[in-house]
Amino acid sequence: MKYRVRHVTTYHYGEPVLLSHHAAHLSPRACSGQGHAQVRLDILPVPAVREDGKLDYFGNPITFFTVQDAHDRLTVDASFEVETSPPPALPQLDRTPWDAVAAELAAGTAARVEAALDFLFPSYQVPLLSEARAYAEPSFPSGRPLVEAAVELMRRIHSDLTFDPDATTVGTPLAQVFALRRGVCQDFAHMMIACLRAMGLAARYVSGYLRTLPPPGKEKLVGADASHAWTAVFLPGWGWLDLDPTNDCLAGEDHITVAWGRDYDDVSPLRGVVLGGGHHQVHVGVDVAEI
Repeated sequence: MKYRVRHVTTYHYGEPVLLSHHAAHLSPRACSGQGHAQVRLDILPVPAVREDGKLDYFGNPITFFTVQDAHDRLTVDASFEVETSPPPALPQLDRTPWDAVAAELAAGTAARVEAALDFLFPSYQVPLLSEARAYAEPSFPSGRPLVEAAVELMRRIHSDLTFDPDATTVGTPLAQVFALRRGVCQDFAHMMIACLRAMGLAARYVSGYLRTLPPPGKEKLVGADASHAWTAVFLPGWGWLDLDPTNDCLAGEDHITVAWGRDYDDVSPLRGVVLGGGHHQVHVGVDVAEI
């Protein structure tokens, strides 16, 4: 599938911003099953300092920029074209039990698990929670194949959580999400990551976009799409299996990867520090259009 993606973020400040520093994860990363072209990142006011072509610790493209002119509005307009291909068949491998994988990760000595160790431990937005292990355990009886257990966990989270964009914010603690059983894709992904890590497995947060279709007979609204997030679990000897608990599916051709990290905090689309500004409002518009 081929898509054109546009993600526009606009900040309106109540008072002039005298100086601002920002980091943006808005360009797609090169990864298996996905190629990209025509990447643009337009920023107004034009930054006095800008660094493109950088990679963060996890290998994601990142742009740093500084605006030194006083401004009461900042617009960051990112766009690119991407081509995705179907994911490989669900791996059966040798039906390795999840607890054998957890033991191999805990030892941390095999070369094939080295790249996954960063995603094994608690992180800022995914702390170690007793409720995460309690929730996960029914899907992980001893000896059960990892893929089978992870897929069932995904389906349970999808069934037990209600998608509710008004229930949480980007700063809502994960323990509150477990209590509320409500949230958005970020919360679904964080909950699944917490459960997998609680069982000693490596799991990462994947940020990107998902093609959405309008209701039957309705036109697609400009700006109606949104950023999306899902989870990937590490399978030694195979790689990372991408699972979308919000939609109860394996990530496929409709999923467009931008970045991955330990949690949302590692890959937030746009973050920064400003001098001045006062109260501000932010508007985000996302379009994912099939080419």
